Parts: sequence; C-alpha cells; structure tokens
Amino acid sequence: MSDLSNPAVFTGTEPTTAKKIVVIGGGFAGVNFAQNVAKNKNYQVTLVDRNNYNYFPPLLYQVSTSFLEPSSISYPFRKLFRKDNIRFRMGEPVKIDPVTQTVYLKDGELSYDYLVFASGAKTNFFGNENIEKNAIPMKTIDDGLRMRNALLQTLEEAAITKDPAERKKLLTIVVAGGGPTGVEVSGMLAEMKNYIFPKDYPELINQPGGIYIVDGSPALLGAMSEKTHQEAYSVLTKLGVRVKLNLHVNDYVEGKIMLSNGEVIESNTLIWAAGITANTFDGIPATSLGPGKRMVTDEHNKVQGLENIYSIGDACILTTDPDYPKGHPQIAQVAIQQGKTLANNFIAMAKNQPLKPFKYFDKGDMAIIGRNKAVVDLFKHKVHFRGIIALFMWLFIHLISLVNYRNKLRTLYNWAVAYISRDQSFRMIFKSGL
Repeated sequence: MSDLSNPAVFTGTEPTTAKKIVVIGGGFAGVNFAQNVAKNKNYQVTLVDRNNYNYFPPLLYQVSTSFLEPSSISYPFRKLFRKDNIRFRMGEPVKIDPVTQTVYLKDGELSYDYLVFASGAKTNFFGNENIEKNAIPMKTIDDGLRMRNALLQTLEEAAITKDPAERKKLLTIVVAGGGPTGVEVSGMLAEMKNYIFPKDYPELINQPGGIYIVDGSPALLGAMSEKTHQEAYSVLTKLGVRVKLNLHVNDYVEGKIMLSNGEVIESNTLIWAAGITANTFDGIPATSLGPGKRMVTDEHNKVQGLENIYSIGDACILTTDPDYPKGHPQIAQVAIQQGKTLANNFIAMAKNQPLKPFKYFDKGDMAIIGRNKAVVDLFKHKVHFRGIIALFMWLFIHLISLVNYRNKLRTLYNWAVAYISRDQSFRMIFKSGL
C-alpha cells in the first residue's frame, strides 16, 4: 500500500502532497467514483472527458425521437463538481505511459499516481464499414441529435416525393438490436407513427412502410425473463412493429438492408443498437484486454499486469464475482456500484485498511415498450411486473437517477405533457455548420 500520511488539503491552487487520481470518463462509473473518493482529502481528483457535460444514456432514445431535449438528460461537469474536491479537464486521451505514469491527451498531458479508466464503450459495428458509414448509432448525445434530424428530414422528404416506391423506402425504418435500447426506440417510433405522424403529416396517412426490429437471438430483451420476452414481442407486434428474430443485419448498401437469411429490406434508415465494444488506448497492452476489448481486472478492479491502473464500468471485465464468472453485464447499475466500491477501497487504502472485493447486487432489469407498457424483473427474474405498474416503476427509477433537480423537474414535466397529449413539441431540425 502507498504511504499516504500527512496529506495536504487540495484547494486547486497550492502544492499538495495528496495523491493524484486521474479518472478517464464521466459516465456512471467515473462520476460515482470521483464524487465518493473526493470526499477524502488524501486524494486530488481530476476527471477527464471529451465532452464538457455528463448525460444519462438510458433516456437518449427519447432525445432521438424528439420527446426530450438534450438539456433534460445532460448537465455540465464544471457545475456538477462545484462543491466537490474535483478538477475537470475537457480532453481526449490518446496514449497512456504506465512507466512514467502519464496520460497523453490530444492537447496536453496529465501525470498521475493512480489512473482509473471509466471510459465506457462505443458502438460495435463488427467490422462492417458500410454499416458504420450509413447506419445511425445510439450511443452519444451527438448520435441522438443526428437521429432526430435524420428521422424528421426523412419524413419531410416522404411528404413531397411523387414516387410511391421511394416513399415506402423513406417510411421504412429498421432497428438492429433487440436489447432495451432497440426495444424502447422501436416502441417509441411505433407510438409516433400511430398517433403523431397522422397529425403532422396528413399526406402520409395509410402510406406503405413500417418499422422493423431485427435481433440475432431467439427473443427480445434476451437478458430478462421469459415473461418479459413474451410481453415485449406481444406489445411491439400490437403496435405494428415487425419483429424478426434469429437474424442478423449483414450489410447496408445503397438503401438496401441485407439480412442473414437473404432477405432484403429497402430503407433509408437503419438504427444501430446491436452491440458495444470498450474504448481502447495506446499504451495498454493487449495482454490486459479481454472479450470486447474490456480491461481485465482483479477483484478490486485493478487492471491485470499494470500498476496503479484501475478500470470500472463498461471498460472492464471482472471475472472473480462467483455469480458472474464471465464478467458483468455492461449496464448502468454495474458501473455505479463499481464506482462506489472502488472509491471506498481507495479510502480504505489511505487508512491502511483491508480492501473489499467487488460483488454485484442485481437490483433488476426494466424496459419501457409503449405508452402504458413497461416490463420490470426483480430479484434475478423471480418477480415480474408489467403494464402501468411497471411503467411507473420505470419512470421513478429513471427520474431519480438524473443528476440534479433541474433535470428531474424538466423531464417530469415533459413526460407529463407527452403522456396526456400523446405528443411533444421538440420536432425541430437543427443543423450545425451552416
């Protein structure tokens, strides 16, 4: 253990003997770690992120479909950390030197005593360049705004085209991926098609087209219970979504989506929610990486083969938890719990106390499918809720998970308006760089 005796209190100006922790990434894992460990004056914390804001990925699809504003699910880091002993550095890491303990950014460098990767994951296109180039991913705020603009622009084009075949192609949307993101965005698009598009685009009423969801597994929401699989399939099909299971999207060329069974769907819109892969950095050896390019860690989230480097959340794979021998799912609750556990271990380290191995407590899974339809599995799928009760559980959990009261109140108001009116007023096309 490090000698952290006689630490100086860090105020951001004077020299300090506190150990420097650099945190890469400001998502669930990074923010929870930074805010908890910064309570201990033995550490000086700097959080690095390419964006100057934190955002809430589970609600990104509602930004993408014009039901929430980006500001409802995001908050600036510098304001978030005003009362914390945390510095923020906007930057993009490009290389790590474990020997000199230096993080190299595109516009500078940072030295560290401890380095914590909470760098999350990015969209996995599985090496398909055509899909990467032409599909719309669902991972960042930029992706969400791009999807919102693309959907609205497509509808405007469909409203004026005189070619029936082209109109059908424009009105056909394919969602690749049957996990929570894919199911939620498919349900939202179906609700919009049934209740909003006829009011905004009367010229498109009864026009051909449709919404498809494609997944390679035999069930939607595959990580959840059998009851949830059946409920998701039933609700989506009743909303008019065409569900295609045990199939993959193999390619996307010139508006033609090729499925693994040889079927071709003509569409101008492929929404990609089919997988993620961890972000990687030069300087981290391949021997420290596992499946999905996640950093392999021990039970305390220390990266295999490296000193003073840790990894949490989507960026890591920890196989010492007896309930998850192949690693934990890349979801928010794992990231939050790992961030808090590692922070507690750093505080224990400063006090020369024993560290606690990470053990994940599964609080359950949930997804919203339609206006009055949601599914919730608790206690490792032993308890199942659906319908309006599940919907309110979903709304409550997501609302309290937003980072501040402004976001909570704004989101609650927008949800109330959308629920009562089956509508929202955020369908504007904003273009940058003009």
